[in-house]
Amino acid sequence: MSDAESVAGPVLSESVSVQSTARDADSSPLVRIRSLLPGLARAEQRVAKVVLEDPAHVARRSITEVALAANTSETTVTRFCKAVGVGGYPQLRIALAADTARTEARSTRNLGGEIGPEDDLAAVIGKVSFADARAVEETADQLDIATLERVIAAVAGAGRVDVYGVGASAFVAADLQQKLHRIGRVCFAWSDTHIMLTSAAVLSPGDVAIGVSHTGATTDTVEALRVAREHGAVTIAVTNFPRSPITEVADHVLTTAARETTFRSGATASRIAQLTVIDCLFIGVAQRHMDASVNALDATRDAVGSHRLGVRPDGRRRPRETGK
Repeated sequence: MSDAESVAGPVLSESVSVQSTARDADSSPLVRIRSLLPGLARAEQRVAKVVLEDPAHVARRSITEVALAANTSETTVTRFCKAVGVGGYPQLRIALAADTARTEARSTRNLGGEIGPEDDLAAVIGKVSFADARAVEETADQLDIATLERVIAAVAGAGRVDVYGVGASAFVAADLQQKLHRIGRVCFAWSDTHIMLTSAAVLSPGDVAIGVSHTGATTDTVEALRVAREHGAVTIAVTNFPRSPITEVADHVLTTAARETTFRSGATASRIAQLTVIDCLFIGVAQRHMDASVNALDATRDAVGSHRLGVRPDGRRRPRETGK
């Protein structure tokens, strides 16, 4: 090793360490705990769950109270603190108190959706995350449960489900197709106009067609849903606007609540809102076929298991299977 290398090495390591510490100081301890949870020892996981369930309460409790709540020792609580990078229990309490204050402040201020050229990256992150979180919350608040139940029943009993979407909505359609396929439901996602129309033309009563469109005015998706309806399929629209053209050819309408402004063409918050609806739909369908869904998920997980690296979430290598 040269003199230059021997000097540069420690300096670089120290620089990285300082930057990492700065990031950790500004980040939420809860996010870090959730990301590290799978790699913690079981006793430490119990401490993590106590913290995650009520971080504001933990910030006011003694280490003895937390240890009792987690059915473990004070030593384990201290070890947990070091494992998640906060040093010790006093530092954990301070971090949780600060995070609680930030969360409360964030929930009471409106960051707005407009991103201007003068915004620094921190402001961009704040505005994007605020818009995404608001889209999810407002979508959940306004989602019609009775309509969702009818949609779940239709999809759960369908012989075939075809999902249509173009542009960013095509990714949402593909996500639903992948989810339903994993639990053994016959589902296809289409984004090419000609193929969408072709698939719609061969649907029949007992089948379901789902059109995903934020504006509800995308000609390709609207036309495909119209053709599917003409052939007897149950049609469902996922859109942000309940009076948009796509609702005129839909038997059921599930609405999102996303507000796009500066970068509407990027389909940011709208995609998050659509995925929220899709996730609720998927879980509802999976519940209708619980045993079959669980078996299918286990089978598909096993099928791809050999294509994952043999490491734990904490980066340590998993022990080799010995067969004993």
